[in-house]
Amino acid sequence: MTELFSSTACRQLSQFIVAIGFFHVSEYFLAVYIHGRSNVTLKSLLISKNYIVAMICSLLEYWLEITFLPGLKEYWWISNSGLGMVVFGEIIRKVAMVTAGHAFTHLIKVHHEEQHRLVTHGIYGFVRHPGYCGFFIWSVGTQIMLLNPICTLAFAVVVWKFFAGRIPYEEFFLRQFFDDEYEEYAQSVPSGVPFVK
Repeated sequence: MTELFSSTACRQLSQFIVAIGFFHVSEYFLAVYIHGRSNVTLKSLLISKNYIVAMICSLLEYWLEITFLPGLKEYWWISNSGLGMVVFGEIIRKVAMVTAGHAFTHLIKVHHEEQHRLVTHGIYGFVRHPGYCGFFIWSVGTQIMLLNPICTLAFAVVVWKFFAGRIPYEEFFLRQFFDDEYEEYAQSVPSGVPFVK
């Protein structure tokens, strides 16, 4: 139990808690800033049952490894690269939100609204789904930062599968809303999530 209070654990766990707290609070307040308080619900915190289970598994793996394999948590260059991924993923996602403005929503739009426009400038000129790209990098980065090998692989697979299903679903509606304009855009700009066309 003393391993949980080591300087290694204190640093890694505090970075993890700050990363999660900052991600969710900033996500919510940025959504309020963009869409107005009356148009934003607590769903903008992006916390679901599956997400909570994933984070509990992450902490459980960390506790087991710091207790029984404490040397595994001492590879600082790997942990720091995970921290870099967390920051990089966070920046990509927040830049995507600001660039898209009102076009960025947490729920997929299935009906075209008058103010709905196709965003292709800024970060969207490099990847079609920078918000998803940023979250993918951020989530895997949190596990690399904790030096959780099992959850690193699990997060990468689960988050990838989620976006591999969500992107085609969302793009079905985007093609309906923007026809050839979206088709041309999709042909020239990658999705931003590995192996998702």
